[in-house]
Amino acid sequence: MLDYNSKLLTFGCSETGDQDIISFEEEYGAHHYERINVVIRQAEGCWLTDIRGKKYLDCLAAYSAANPGHHHPDIVAAMMNALQGNYGSVISNVVYTDPLGLFVKRMAEFAPQIAPRFGNHGNKVLPKNGGVESVETAIKAARFHGWKNKGIPDGKQEIIVFNNNFHGRMITVVSFSSSSKYREGFGPLTPGFVSVDYSDLDAVEKAITPNTCGILVEPMQGEGGMQIPEPGFLKGLRKLSDQHDLLLLFDEIQVGLGRTGKRFCFQHEDVVPDGLILGKAVSGGLVPLSVFITNAKLMDQIFNIGSDGSTFGGYPLACVAGLAALDVFENENLAERSEQQGKKLKKKIKEICDRSPHVKEVRGMGLFIGIEVKEGNAMDFCHELLDLGVLANDSHGHTIRISPPLIINDEEIEYMVERLENVLVG
Repeated sequence: MLDYNSKLLTFGCSETGDQDIISFEEEYGAHHYERINVVIRQAEGCWLTDIRGKKYLDCLAAYSAANPGHHHPDIVAAMMNALQGNYGSVISNVVYTDPLGLFVKRMAEFAPQIAPRFGNHGNKVLPKNGGVESVETAIKAARFHGWKNKGIPDGKQEIIVFNNNFHGRMITVVSFSSSSKYREGFGPLTPGFVSVDYSDLDAVEKAITPNTCGILVEPMQGEGGMQIPEPGFLKGLRKLSDQHDLLLLFDEIQVGLGRTGKRFCFQHEDVVPDGLILGKAVSGGLVPLSVFITNAKLMDQIFNIGSDGSTFGGYPLACVAGLAALDVFENENLAERSEQQGKKLKKKIKEICDRSPHVKEVRGMGLFIGIEVKEGNAMDFCHELLDLGVLANDSHGHTIRISPPLIINDEEIEYMVERLENVLVG
């Protein structure tokens, strides 16, 4: 048996070799991810390190979870204080805890008034763990609204979603995924969803029926290929939602909290949703934490004692991390930094791609940039980048995803750009 405590190295928690770690996952773990053959032993700032001390610039940031950089010292210190001070443990929700009270207040005030058409009542927050849990919370909210406020028979409520969406992989959510590999063999699937093309307002309008209770959308698609909606699309969804009394739900798990150069992605079109879903970077990427935020009037109507709950959702350590992460976001101006560094990076990437025979298009905002390649072989380029010390991944097979931590500096941008040029131009 391996003694993980007595065999510590500078890089990682054990001296177990890379090939052994890989074989352990192959033999004892589910094969639900396509791995890149590198074992990361340490993460700090924008950099990942293997057992040999080789560093890789992280251009994924765990799909926006590590927006403030890995192991941000302020967030780590807050969590260590909580653990050492004995106020980080999970505690039954039958009592109150000060981290949860402080966190939900801070989070509610961090967002603008959500669902303002229901009145200026302030916001309320329902915390969960992984982002998909808060997506399902939002789905429950829309269905309840349809039943209670629109008179739709319970069980007949429908929500409009979009092709190439990604909201997670729980049964209800994969039920409306347009990716067959997420659904096959997992039936019976959950009914009540109508999927239309992203950015197609006419299709949305045609899909609305008397049973429609909500619209669930990513203001920018990440897994769908780093897609930006057509100008006016979100405004059009807002108008249709107002006309038909639908709850407009924005999933900003990947694109919120500064990722696209704004505090929230919906601010690019000056549109406010009826429900907002955040996750990943809410805790600085150190512990699972997500939230569903809506108007206090709606939250009080939809969720009452016994209608929802979670043992670890909003537990003290996660809330401590969340409070510290929000401090870092504001104190270090991460949204503004993302906008500035993103403009520099996108300009440099475009200059490279204009000379590349492989690139079809560059798109994105802030530090959320996609490089679509012509042959649909984005992962091949990602493997080449890894050899050069850059960790990237594909989006929808055809697009190289570039989404580093928001703290990336000019020197790190140059490091990335040099290697992108090597791979895409030669």
